[in-house]
Order: sequence, then structure tokens, then C-alpha cells
Amino acid sequence: MTLRTATDFHSHLIPGVDDGAQDLAESRAAVAALARDGVTTAITTPHFDGSLTLAPPMAAERLARLDAGYAALRSDAEVAASGVQLLRGVELMLDVPDPDVRDERLRLHGGRYVLVEYPGLQLPLSHADYAMRALRANGYQPVLAHPERYRNVDDSLEQLVALRYAGAYFQVNAGSLIGNHGDGPKRRALALLARGWVEYGSSDYHGRGAPAVSAARTALAQSGAAEIAELLFCENPARLVRDESPRPVPPTGARTKEPRPWWARLLGSR
Repeated sequence: MTLRTATDFHSHLIPGVDDGAQDLAESRAAVAALARDGVTTAITTPHFDGSLTLAPPMAAERLARLDAGYAALRSDAEVAASGVQLLRGVELMLDVPDPDVRDERLRLHGGRYVLVEYPGLQLPLSHADYAMRALRANGYQPVLAHPERYRNVDDSLEQLVALRYAGAYFQVNAGSLIGNHGDGPKRRALALLARGWVEYGSSDYHGRGAPAVSAARTALAQSGAAEIAELLFCENPARLVRDESPRPVPPTGARTKEPRPWWARLLGSR
């Protein structure tokens, strides 16, 4: 199967700054793995604590370290020859409900989109939507990373309803869709797709194993959801890079039942 090239906006490729690639050699290998997986544009997103944005000297120190690592990554000859266009952002930890993301380096490719997560893979159920509403009120669009992996989200997905009402977009991990994170995250990722609650798919690649992007796309295509796979991994992430809104992603299975003819509906025919 020939797959359209993908755009990925969640990965940990900058050497030695978080739990992703630990040195430039690992970064090179990670970028090469993304290229083999069909990714041609990647926004790399090192972890960044939102609380640092309320302490400017600490934020400046952390950002300077990320700047240096990103510069080293971009200037490496092997990385430059990989065919992957590397851009930057962060995965912002919502350890405070009101982070300051005015610095464009905290946003995906400097646009209005902000990739966010909650500490410890636990949703603060009484007020998880506050940060989403606050970001949107300030003109930014939150994208919640891997909602299927939160430990206190069950298969009903009811814990995520408030976040959807607050206007958050959802990004599922490619690995979740093929079971790399366990049965629970896979069930919840597929349930999110069945509800039409996912705008994006991404690798969350840390430089170990395979990025799983092509495997997830192939699995969706084989289940009859090829159009959805293209929206999740190609069309909508590319639109995000351009700072454009995503195209709606229909619920999986939405087209499996043919509508009844108008005359049958009118007459109540079985």
C-alpha cells in the first residue's frame, strides 16, 4: 500500500533535554526512523512545565537549553539529509491552570496551537477544562496529547466530555491505535474515533522502537477507515503547521450503514 507522506507534531527528538533522544546519535536515528515511516515534516515537542512560564528567569533558562539543542539538531548533516523538515514546539505540562504561552517557542511552529498534557497521566477531574478555556480565551487553541492514555479515563470517556465542551482538540498516539500502550489505551483510542472526538494522530516518538505512524495508518485503512487515517496523520497535521483549523473527522463506521431512501422513510417501510 502506498501511503501519502505524513506530518507529525508530537515527538521528543532534541538531544538530551527530556526523556526522548539522549544524545545526537539517538536524535539522528530517531529522525531517520520517522523518515522511514513516511513522515516528511515533524514538529519536535520537548517537555516543558507550564509553571516555568510564571517564573520568567527559569523559563528563559529552560528555553535557552532547548534553543541550543534544537540548533544542534537542525545543523547536523545527517539530520539535514534525512528529508524530514524539522520544526519546533513543546509539550506543555499543565501543572498550573494558567500558563503564559505568549513566547512563540511554546506553541506549535509558533502558531496558535498549543500541545498540552496533565501531570502524571491523571486528569484533574474537578477543573480539567479550566486551562482549556483560559487558553482559548487568550486566543490559543489547546490540543490535548494522548487522552486515551490517562489513567483515570475509563471506557465511557465521560471524563473527557468537559474538555470537548471547552473546545480542546484531541491527538491520539499512533502506538495506541495498534496496542503499543496496552489494551486499555487501544480501546479508548478506538472509542474516541468512533465518537468522532479526534482531530489528529501523532507519534509521540521518543526515539525507541518504531514511530508506529505507518502501522497505525495501515491498520485504520485495513479496517475501512483510510479516509480517517489520512485526515489524522496527513491533512489535519499539515493544516496545523499552516495554522489552519482541522477538517472534521467523521466517526469511524459512520458510513457503514446506508441511509434508507427518502420514500422508505416517508412511508415507514421496513
